[in-house]
Amino acid sequence: MSDYILLILAIILMILGIIGCLVPILPGPPLSYLGMILLHFSRFAHFSSNVLIIMAVIAALVTALDFIVPVWGTKKFGGSKYGIRGATVGLIIGLFLGPPGIIIGPFIGAFVGELIFKDDIRYALKAGFGSLLGFLTGIGLKLAASFIMTFYFVKELIT
Repeated sequence: MSDYILLILAIILMILGIIGCLVPILPGPPLSYLGMILLHFSRFAHFSSNVLIIMAVIAALVTALDFIVPVWGTKKFGGSKYGIRGATVGLIIGLFLGPPGIIIGPFIGAFVGELIFKDDIRYALKAGFGSLLGFLTGIGLKLAASFIMTFYFVKELIT
């Protein structure tokens, strides 16, 4: 019975891990990794230590990069912390508008944030684009990590 509970919790964590790549409140790759750990302790699958160590490093690295890449993108394009904060607010608002909102929201948020910081439309567009690019790169990295973990999860579950 406890193996089935572990399996159900592991599947829920894997799903939450993928959702967490898009929702800034949830840590996507770490949740996916926890799903792998729970599956590992059930009788349905057993990952090798190497796979678990590599996935832990990937989850930690991608989680750290998720904080660095948006800042790098914003600074690379001349932006400020207002652009980063605006992109985050734009994403949260964009979540209620579906997939287009998730993409357009951070750009509009970063643009407005930069306009508040410096009343220059060209500057705000450039910095907003950098913030958006960094933000989307972070999402891409998190999705890639969570999908890799999901692949190993399903592969181990099937075989």
